[in-house]
Amino acid sequence: MSVMVKESPISEKDMIAEAEKALADISRIRDGVGRVVFGQESVVERTLVALLAGGHALLVGVPGLAKTKLVETLGIVLGLDSRRIQFTPDLMPSDILGSEVMEQDETGKRSFRFIPGPIFAQLLMADEINRASPRTQSALLQAMQEYHVTIAGARHDLPAPFHVLATQNPLEQEGTYPLPEAQLDRFLMQVDILYPEIEAERRILLETTGIEDAKAQNVLQPVRLKEIQTLIRRMPVPESVVEAILTLVRSARPGQGNAETDKNVAWGPGPRASQALMLCTRARALYDGRLAPSVDDVRALAEPVLQHRMALTFAARAEGTSVRDVVAKLVKGI
Repeated sequence: MSVMVKESPISEKDMIAEAEKALADISRIRDGVGRVVFGQESVVERTLVALLAGGHALLVGVPGLAKTKLVETLGIVLGLDSRRIQFTPDLMPSDILGSEVMEQDETGKRSFRFIPGPIFAQLLMADEINRASPRTQSALLQAMQEYHVTIAGARHDLPAPFHVLATQNPLEQEGTYPLPEAQLDRFLMQVDILYPEIEAERRILLETTGIEDAKAQNVLQPVRLKEIQTLIRRMPVPESVVEAILTLVRSARPGQGNAETDKNVAWGPGPRASQALMLCTRARALYDGRLAPSVDDVRALAEPVLQHRMALTFAARAEGTSVRDVVAKLVKGI
C-alpha cells in the first residue's frame, strides 16, 4: 500500500464532494470546447490540463491547425478576460506590457500616467510568438513567473487567474526566432498539434463551410476556475508518483549516471520540470475522474513537460535522434 503525501488537511468526504463538483464543471468545459474544435482530443486534454494546473502552454504546429481557434474557444468557455497579441518582427516590449505617457493638466503641471498593455488579461493569446525577436518574447518572462510586471520601477499586478497560451510555428519556417531557454522553461507544457484524423477533417468540412458556424458558449466563471486550481493543489499524491517524477526528471540530466542521457543530452530539465509534472499529473487525474494521480499519468505527460526543457548534443542531432526519442527511452525506466 503506497504512502499518500497531502498538501493540506482536508477530509476525504469533503475532497470527494469537491472533486465530483469539479468533474461536472470539467465535463461541461469539454463539451463546450468540443462544439467548436473537432477532433484533437489529446491536444484539448493537454491544454486544459495546463490551465487546470494553473500554468501556461506552448502550442506548436504548422499554420491552419486551429491553434488560435482553440485558444479563443477556451477563453469564451472559461469566461476569462482574453486578449490577443499577434507577434511580428517589429513588435516592441511596450506593445505588450504598456507604457507611460506624459500628461499636462489645466494648471500646466505635468505627470506620467501608465497605460496598461494587452498583457493585463486573464488569458493572453501570444499568437505566433516566435515571429517576434527574443527581446520582445522575453517581455513575458516576469509576468509568466511572478504574475506582475515592473514598469519604470513601479510594480503592476496582473489579473487572477493569469494564463499565457502561445502558438508557435515550426522553426523550419521562414521568419521565425527560437524562443530563449528561460522563456521555454516558463511554459508548463509544450503541446504538439498534428494534422487531424480523416473523420475529424470530414466533420470540419461539413460543419464549417455553411452559412452558420458553431459558436462557443460560456460555461464557467474565473472564480470557479481558481477554486478548481486550488482543489488540484490539495489532491493527495502517492509516494510512488513522487518517486517516478524524481527518477524521470533526474535521469534526463547529464552527469546523473544515465549513459544514454550523457551521450545525447547537452542540458536537461531543472526543478521546474518536476513541479510541472507534479501539478499536471494531479490535473490529468481529475480530468479523468480520479482523486489521485498514478505513474501512468507521469508517463503520459513526460513528453509535453520535458521536451522543451532539454537540448541534444550536436552528435545526437547529426545521428537523427530527437528529444522525443530520448524521453521515450527514459519513460521506460520508471
